[in-house]
Amino acid sequence: MINKVTLIPGETSEIFFGTLAKELKLDPKKLYKYYYQFSPYPEAGIYADTYYVPYGIKEKHLMHFLVRESEKRYKALSEKIYGTYNTKQWQKVLVIASIIQKEAANQKEMPLVSSVIYNRLKKGMRLQMDGTLNYGKYSHVKVTPERIKNDESIFNTYKHKGLPPSPIGSVSLAAIRAAIRPAKTKHLYFMKNTEGTHDFSDSFRAHRKNVRKAGKKK
Repeated sequence: MINKVTLIPGETSEIFFGTLAKELKLDPKKLYKYYYQFSPYPEAGIYADTYYVPYGIKEKHLMHFLVRESEKRYKALSEKIYGTYNTKQWQKVLVIASIIQKEAANQKEMPLVSSVIYNRLKKGMRLQMDGTLNYGKYSHVKVTPERIKNDESIFNTYKHKGLPPSPIGSVSLAAIRAAIRPAKTKHLYFMKNTEGTHDFSDSFRAHRKNVRKAGKKK
């Protein structure tokens, strides 16, 4: 008998392991224990996909299987692009990809969001992206101004410069590709418009114009 388990792009390990524990009747603490034992990444060590596992599989074997399969994919992709696979280099790719995964409205936007990340980092600007606060148990919690103000974690890119120290959640192939090959733009800002996608801009003045335009349409 086979069980199907699905890790959706952008989901955090905390939520995913909770789901696994409930559906497969496993111990979430053991899932964490073995995940950290097998994966070189604090988060995103399991590639977002659907997996088929034997009924009755135990925590250790499940984590070993999921991490091993993910490592195979990461290694193959990294070697294809860079000619080598270095976990330190790949972790940076996963961090950026995880932010893209949280922020982009669709795959088409991913290279554009990626360009904003790189452009802001190059200028020494804080990323100031809500998605970085959807870490861990906050995966599906709406980011409010109060949360931005009070969250003292290193994932709060409104308060801390640079990238978060680890990925925010799981990533898709499209997000990884966007992280490696950002669009060539001068974009520094983006905001959600009334259609659910984003308007991108190169300056704060243009960004404010987009904000006002969206406000008038509401």
